[in-house]
Amino acid sequence: MPQIMLDIPQYGPWLLTHKGDRACRQLADRHYSRQHVGAPMFCRPGRNLVLRTAAGDVVWVTWSGIRDDGLQAWECTLFRNESPHLSSDMIRAAIEATIAEWGQPPPEGIITYVDSSKVRSSNPGFCFCLLDLSGLDGASGGGWCCCSF
Repeated sequence: MPQIMLDIPQYGPWLLTHKGDRACRQLADRHYSRQHVGAPMFCRPGRNLVLRTAAGDVVWVTWSGIRDDGLQAWECTLFRNESPHLSSDMIRAAIEATIAEWGQPPPEGIITYVDSSKVRSSNPGFCFCLLDLSGLDGASGGGWCCCSF
């Protein structure tokens, strides 16, 4: 059953929503990073910016909180695209929406991690690479790639 969404800021294809959004939770349940499938919340503790499309077929989460790695960065903790939209276009619009909502990013920008062992693509993270991302030294390991933008 679709959720009714009214008077919500819209950024291109994205609508601002919350960390309990049912459609986003269902997308998160199908993402490799999901720790507890079916749990009502799908975001980390801390400040989260949750975006979705009106159709509920794409989700993006930007997180800001206390980092264990010492980086001064916001992190894309979830991106799942089950729509016909190009992922690189959706990512670019999500970054623009995040900056519109939160202002300028911290010194080390917005980062994300891609677990190449869990992505079906022969070129994991390619949709992020199309945005001219640069890797952060010392911030990857065990098949995980850290990108900043």
